[in-house]
Amino acid sequence: MPKIILLILSKIPSSIKYFRTMSYLDNVRTFVRVYELGSMSAAGRDLRISPAVTSSRISQLEQHLSVRLFQRTTRSLTPTEQGKAFYGGASEILDVVENAEAQVVNITDNPKGALYVAGPLGVGRRLIAPLVPGFLAQYPEVTIRLRLTDRKVDLTTEGLDLAFFLGQPEDSNLRMRKIADVARVLCASPDYIAARGNPADGQALLAQGHECLNLRFPGATEFQWRLITPDGPKRFRVTGRYESDDGDVLTDWALGGHGIVMKPIFEVGAHIEAGRLVPVAVNTPPEPIQMACLFTHRRGQDPKTRLFMDYVISRISDAVSAPSTAPVGGITEGR
Repeated sequence: MPKIILLILSKIPSSIKYFRTMSYLDNVRTFVRVYELGSMSAAGRDLRISPAVTSSRISQLEQHLSVRLFQRTTRSLTPTEQGKAFYGGASEILDVVENAEAQVVNITDNPKGALYVAGPLGVGRRLIAPLVPGFLAQYPEVTIRLRLTDRKVDLTTEGLDLAFFLGQPEDSNLRMRKIADVARVLCASPDYIAARGNPADGQALLAQGHECLNLRFPGATEFQWRLITPDGPKRFRVTGRYESDDGDVLTDWALGGHGIVMKPIFEVGAHIEAGRLVPVAVNTPPEPIQMACLFTHRRGQDPKTRLFMDYVISRISDAVSAPSTAPVGGITEGR
């Protein structure tokens, strides 16, 4: 048995039965989530336990260790020096337990437990979510918790196992698995083009003052459209009165004739085929954007993380990299 496990179990009286040991591990797991999320309520929601149970587990752990692990006020919760010191060992304990369970899972090929996955709204709704039922049918003891947002996520602080994303990652401490370079298109509705014209290129977008629909959220770093010109990729500082942190809202605005949107083709391909949207500025198309999956460096990675990545990527890579592909409603298991 690993030394770290022996060390922590040595603090438990020998008369305590097995279920008390598991209860202690639950307390340690709760402490780690409270520490990482910085909130009792957030940790409780994440672990699907009530605030009372969360608080009780922390109190039990503090009583067992005879120290305070957090300083609590009505508005904040801050780890004490003892809490900071305990976090490293506590995380190592859970990693050892998870790695041991992962080895068993590898042998039995029976993965179980919760998998925390994040992805952009469009990617998640059209590509990932439709595949979840098939994956869960294949692995009935796994639970998927899918978080969809167009904002950037932090795997470590938000307790995620993996995150699908479009663009370039900022955190070099994470591992990345590239899926495809995703083709994009600038498009607008026929009504918008009839009223404002069809710009030939990125320069016309600016010169003619077109209404450009932009994705904006706190922490966003890309405020220009990167288009491919005869002289190579170039950034165009487009403007517009319509902004949202939800990419599907931008699509709806474009369909309503309110402006020009830049979208992955797999999201708007069906609208273009049906004539509801029309490509514009075709002389300077958008540069393709990378789609990839981020996951943490972990020795003995939980097999279900790899299984889900393989399952999803094998089914979506062709759809997102083709020049005109999946319908706006997404893909299905039959693809």
